[in-house]
Amino acid sequence: MRTLKVTPNGKEYQIIIGNNILSQIGDYIKCSGGKVFIITDDNVAKHYLNTVEKSLKEKGYTVSSLILEHGEATKNYNSLLPIYEKMIEFNLTRKDLVITLGGGVIGDLGGFVASTYLRGVDFVQVPTSLLAQVDSSVGGKVAVDIKEGKNLIGSFYQPKLVFTDLDCLNTLSDYFYKDGMAEIIKYGAIKDKNLFKKLESIESREEFMKNAEDIVYTCCDIKREVVENDEFDMGERMLLNFGHTYGHAIEKYFNYEKYSHGQAVAIGMCFITQISEKLGLTKKGVFDRLQSLCNQYGLDTSCEVSAYNLINAVKVDKKNMGKDLMLVLIKDIGESFIYKSTSEFFLK
Repeated sequence: MRTLKVTPNGKEYQIIIGNNILSQIGDYIKCSGGKVFIITDDNVAKHYLNTVEKSLKEKGYTVSSLILEHGEATKNYNSLLPIYEKMIEFNLTRKDLVITLGGGVIGDLGGFVASTYLRGVDFVQVPTSLLAQVDSSVGGKVAVDIKEGKNLIGSFYQPKLVFTDLDCLNTLSDYFYKDGMAEIIKYGAIKDKNLFKKLESIESREEFMKNAEDIVYTCCDIKREVVENDEFDMGERMLLNFGHTYGHAIEKYFNYEKYSHGQAVAIGMCFITQISEKLGLTKKGVFDRLQSLCNQYGLDTSCEVSAYNLINAVKVDKKNMGKDLMLVLIKDIGESFIYKSTSEFFLK
């Protein structure tokens, strides 16, 4: 088991990473009100909900759970009211606790619920997908989607704990394993050339699992450092959005159905790097290396829809600052920077 301490703007919480630790979660929960409300989805619930509930009840907590339909469509503004109503019915107070048990959709949605219910109730992230374990569970970005775009309604709200059981990855389909790998590749590309090299050397999912604790820890540590320096995403934290502007546009274009978030980000990383290398902003050969690694993990690196058809979605991205669009580019593997441009960059 490994532990990281995150301290953004004077707040503090731990990320706990280990194998076969989910049944111990009750030992790490602090809730003076005595009630715990678990938000999860139907895929995750059948594997892990009973384990979490049992551990909490053994510690004397009163537990209520809400099981939502899996998938990005659930992370929708319209999903909020039924969750709030269930929490009120349970008489959840500000002394109680919310647990988000699931992947990025549940973590983002449940975190947003926690940040707004009674103007804020404590919550704990229990990420079960690879993408959530290395990225979305850390840093306090919580949000829902609306028809105009992804994550446009949200807040910054830090969890009280991130509790990561790597054994949960064993029940992931290959689809969601690849989804998470895109975010891990992102971390190597923007901040850690040694992580990138490590990923290049791994030849199978089984080999990855043998290295999972170190890799997940490394990604979380990178994000910890960035979040501590820039909690509210106005500077360095934007680097974590490498590939996301174009990726979000792809997700929106296909109504969040054709491509997973990670798959869309992989396409976005490769597309923007191909352009930046052509413009001389990126070292020659970096695009080929990035594309090769994405392909190694089964990720597509191009999209059948042209940039002309995606440009309107890019224009409503959160990284628009007035007339400017803050793009994340890489000079070389492990070296990233913010480049001020416009959506027209994607048409070059």
